[in-house]
Amino acid sequence: MTERTLILEPERIQRVIHRMAWQIVERHLNDEEVYLVGISKSGYALAERLHAQLQGIYTGKLELVEISVNKREPAAGPTECRLKPSDLTGKNVVVIDDVLNTGATLMYAVHYFLPAALNRISTAVLIDRNFKKYPIKADIKGLSLSTSLQDRVEVDFSSPEAVYLV
Repeated sequence: MTERTLILEPERIQRVIHRMAWQIVERHLNDEEVYLVGISKSGYALAERLHAQLQGIYTGKLELVEISVNKREPAAGPTECRLKPSDLTGKNVVVIDDVLNTGATLMYAVHYFLPAALNRISTAVLIDRNFKKYPIKADIKGLSLSTSLQDRVEVDFSSPEAVYLV
């Protein structure tokens, strides 16, 4: 059995998500609309939690959207989203994922929106492993974590929520 080390317990995850929501508000204080685009599975689960937190503190319109990226081979595609880049002209987009590992998944998700003439695009992750192969960064991060190449970070949004180092 693989040994798991608890990094974040449910209460701390909630505090981190609350802080991330306020950072999104600060970045979009004067914007009328923000699209929260969660990368399938855990990234979308985080986007749902951020959306719930933002309901009480953001005065603009919020749209929650899911984008699907092949996490094992992002270049192999396909990257799919119910919104076309042309639907987002002049809009504000926050691309959200659970863990920023090599940066490939986040890079390909952001790449999907590049044909759009966006007002602003930013990225948010719960865990930034400080370990990238691609030149992308998280504008909003819950926790920075230095790990070895062999380590894996597991985010579990089932009950009880937890983040583990495996």
